[in-house]
Amino acid sequence: MSKGPGLYSDIGKKARDLLFKDYNTDQKFTLTTYSPNGVAITTSSTKKGEVFVADVNTQLKHKNVTTDVKVDTASNLFTTITVTEAAPGLKTILSFRVPEQRSGKVEVQYLHDYAGVSASVGLTANPIVNLSGVIGTNVVALGHDLCYDTKTGELTKFNAGLNFTKDDLVASLVLNEKADVLNASYYHVVNPFTKTAVGAEVAHRFSTKENTLTLGTQHALDPLTTVKARFNNFGKASALIQHEWRPKSLLTISAEVDTKAIEKSAKVGLSLALKP
Repeated sequence: MSKGPGLYSDIGKKARDLLFKDYNTDQKFTLTTYSPNGVAITTSSTKKGEVFVADVNTQLKHKNVTTDVKVDTASNLFTTITVTEAAPGLKTILSFRVPEQRSGKVEVQYLHDYAGVSASVGLTANPIVNLSGVIGTNVVALGHDLCYDTKTGELTKFNAGLNFTKDDLVASLVLNEKADVLNASYYHVVNPFTKTAVGAEVAHRFSTKENTLTLGTQHALDPLTTVKARFNNFGKASALIQHEWRPKSLLTISAEVDTKAIEKSAKVGLSLALKP
């Protein structure tokens, strides 16, 4: 296990990745190339139903500074500058979007053996301020996530979470959407050699008294091929197979079917990521 409790976004991440990561019903293609001077250029295209979107991302790394510039089909220009280890455990991120003048944001992340803090502020006259913090160890961590709109003087987000990690088991409890949604999740590694794991998440919404239960599992058929499956109490069943056919190049095929409306066609997604 890594040292320290990590950031707030790490609470429940193992279960979320198992249950939701890489499931996709769109058609996506990603190609990454590298120039002789080390610049990485990634071209991505996605077909969502009848809508086609694409973007080109250029990444340049120089010592501890990483600059990402992305252009999408709507002519938006996204720029992110990340400075790592300016001081021990410190990371600074500057991001903005052109032509949106109010999109600028500065974020600072700090990791310690017993704490993890992330703070961001918008570069406007009345900025939105985000602050999240976690205290604890790599076994037990307690954290919060706040968002404050200085223009309206209101807390637009208030979340809290608890994470417990013990060897091959991770359990978390998170209160979201201003205490309206309670998420309890569980992740357990059954066999580390075959990467076999099981996970579950229960979400309860107090305002509507609605419960959502999602169960999932994964298993490595071989060192390069992984299968995953999940099912929820609304009858949605999903499965995927992911194969690393060359280093860092992944082919993912996923499908989703509504077992309560079996007459409907299954949704099938294909994702291909190529790296030299």
